[in-house]
Amino acid sequence: MSPISALTPLLSMGAYLLEKSDEILAQLATHLGLTLASLFLAVLISVPLGIWISKQEKLASFVLGITNVLQTIPSIALLGFMIPLLGIGIAPAITALFLYALLPIVRNTYTGITEVDGSITEAAKGMGMSTAQILGRVELPLALPVIFAGVRTATVINVGVATLAAYIGAGGLGEFIFGGIALNDSQMILAGAIPAALLAVSLDTFLGRIQLLPIKTLTVLVSAVMLIIPLGFAIQFVSSPSNQQFTAAFDPEFMGRLDGYPTLQETYGMEVNAKSMNTNLMYEAIFDGRVDMISGYSTDGRIKAYNLAVLEDDEAAFPPYDAAAIIHLGVYDRFPEVIPVLNLLAGRISDSTMIQLNYQADHLKREPDSIANAFLINLSLVDENGNAIPEIAAQLGGKISTSSEPFIIGSKNFTEQFILIEIFKQLIEAYTLKTVDLKAGLGGTKICFEALRTEEIDMYPAYTGTGFGVMLGGDKALKDSLGGTSEAILTYVDEQFNAQFKIDWLEPLGFNNTYALMMKKEVAEQYGLKTISDFVRVGVK
Repeated sequence: MSPISALTPLLSMGAYLLEKSDEILAQLATHLGLTLASLFLAVLISVPLGIWISKQEKLASFVLGITNVLQTIPSIALLGFMIPLLGIGIAPAITALFLYALLPIVRNTYTGITEVDGSITEAAKGMGMSTAQILGRVELPLALPVIFAGVRTATVINVGVATLAAYIGAGGLGEFIFGGIALNDSQMILAGAIPAALLAVSLDTFLGRIQLLPIKTLTVLVSAVMLIIPLGFAIQFVSSPSNQQFTAAFDPEFMGRLDGYPTLQETYGMEVNAKSMNTNLMYEAIFDGRVDMISGYSTDGRIKAYNLAVLEDDEAAFPPYDAAAIIHLGVYDRFPEVIPVLNLLAGRISDSTMIQLNYQADHLKREPDSIANAFLINLSLVDENGNAIPEIAAQLGGKISTSSEPFIIGSKNFTEQFILIEIFKQLIEAYTLKTVDLKAGLGGTKICFEALRTEEIDMYPAYTGTGFGVMLGGDKALKDSLGGTSEAILTYVDEQFNAQFKIDWLEPLGFNNTYALMMKKEVAEQYGLKTISDFVRVGVK
């Protein structure tokens, strides 16, 4: 490899960081603010609490036990618990980070105070010092290195956990990280990960340096630094004018995909101050009235469960998203008996059927395997025991696999995909007796695609619009030039995938799971919103 080619990735990364520098700095400032604000609150509570339990030994185990429990709660779960109480955005993020910072600071404060040599405190008493004087002049100065070690640990933990704040619309460098994961964009991931790592190292180094200052100077300096960022948040919250009549939340993939929010901007001129948020939390947020509009999929069962209205894409910004199984070409040689079995599903799943299947999982909490089994029985594709129907098996030629190699099906990480891969699995096993392994929840589109392209998996359910817009980079102009119909888009992506990636699209399943913008029905009716154009007209003052 030549030196120039070796430098190409670094140069490309540098160009990306330069291009996104304004966004990175803005999210870095938010990330720093979340970290310092939560740390300030944690120090304010934890140090006095640690001192108090050092004098109340009977309560020490109880308090430390509580803080230990808080530390073991998964961070994304804790953030999710905060939404019903505090909504979305900065408040729940700071609260969750504060709770995570308690343990190391309380524990180290308690340890630092209790490990001060008893003979030293006795000598201080002998000199006539009061309890407060012993604490301020003897115990705290001696315990300071241990206390600071706890603060530094909490700081590094909070820088890392703060990346998850992007899941609940609080911003921060996590927006780049999770957007990059969803899109399998290494540069986007690094644009968030590198500044986060540098921030953690910088804050740790800074705290290590100021730890050496005299205690009075240290107290003033730390208080000033801890107050600057929270005060900045308060000023920004009070003084920033809002020109948005509605609030919105979009998932990271929709924010970054060419066929997502960017195509809305191009087609409708839409400019909305949307928060990036985890998909499941978006639905909870709109249900609780924390946001007015979210992105989603037109066949999502939560549309029915949460009584949402789907705004019509009246300018046809989104291409068709017809669902179909896609396979790498090696499947034709290795598993030829699987293809006709999969095609038994061609055109058999309508939009309304898929909505109902999703509803059963999302709202009725049924397991995907039982949903799939009932669906196949209802279509008379398997019998009550999940076995093949003899007449259908005869039409297929009764091909039984003799290979011990499993057929591997992957999926992205949302309900519909979990249901579809269970349908595929049960159908294949019924008609071929082949073992099927599921690799569910692989993440974003490009992760599944790369796994298929490199033959780590044999198949996954995909959508023509995603193949057109994300993998092939198709834009609205190309879509319009092709005619924009489902048939035209399918033909195009099948030809291009076959030629470029050695991947084949099987016959469509029958439903079109397009991107959609959703609002509560009562809100949409209140403002007379039926289309995306209506929203753009009314939604921004």
